[in-house]
Amino acid sequence: MTRQGKIYIVLIVGLILLSYLIFNVSKSTHNISKESIGTPLDLRFDSLVWSDEFDGEGAINQEKWFHQTMLPPGGSWWGGLIQHYTDRVANSYEKDGYLNLIAKKEAFDDQGEIKQYTAARLNSKFAFTYGRIEIRAKLPKGKGTWPAIWMLNKNIDEDGAYWDNQGFGTTKWPSCGEIDILEHWGKNQDYVSSAVHNASSYGDKVKNVGGQKINSASNKFHIYTLDWSEEKMVFSVDGIEHLQYNPSIKNSDTWPYDSDYYVILNIAIESDIDPNFIESPMVVDYIRIYQ
Repeated sequence: MTRQGKIYIVLIVGLILLSYLIFNVSKSTHNISKESIGTPLDLRFDSLVWSDEFDGEGAINQEKWFHQTMLPPGGSWWGGLIQHYTDRVANSYEKDGYLNLIAKKEAFDDQGEIKQYTAARLNSKFAFTYGRIEIRAKLPKGKGTWPAIWMLNKNIDEDGAYWDNQGFGTTKWPSCGEIDILEHWGKNQDYVSSAVHNASSYGDKVKNVGGQKINSASNKFHIYTLDWSEEKMVFSVDGIEHLQYNPSIKNSDTWPYDSDYYVILNIAIESDIDPNFIESPMVVDYIRIYQ
């Protein structure tokens, strides 16, 4: 074989190998793009800045959490709720690597008010602006239970809240802003909801709301996620998105979400609670915040 013939063979083999490489890289890139479709997680948020794995036994970690128990003016929590929030271990404790918030049917006398149900409401002593928060949790069960994992601006003017007690309370709700990562109503079992409240959309007439039906919210753990950037918020369960908030005009009415927010965990009891309800827990495996 001539030298020229050998060169042609080498060139042909090289072209075949190059074509094979380009095809497989293209195929791999296509698969990655396909797998990432619908994934709401913002990959910029990859540094863990705060977490609670609930590895203690007994009372919750007082360095990370504050029990909010003070009743609002009028002696009841807003919306016709009928529970007392307490700081007792009976209503909130850590055991076997989990946080347990317990809603209970029991007469309880506090602040001059006797109520027939108790639960817990925790405020985080950590606040942040922008990031990803992940919560792995199981929810209480029973008509009339209303568990929530949510956030408020630490500037909320609310007597008895942790950050208000620290002197940050300057702005009334809803102008301060509220971010509901998760709400679940026992009368609509397994449907989980997220919402964004602000001066342009709040209360019973909130417009920025979405949710999804999930499998066994009270008997299986699910991962509830908020990705929050300066551009938008994305809410999801187990990686499946159900709400995105990205107003075209961002001002103090639509976007009070450019400052620090803190985490709240609570179980509220509605007035139509099942009369046979005795108690039910919200069990949290972990809370992790990334930036």
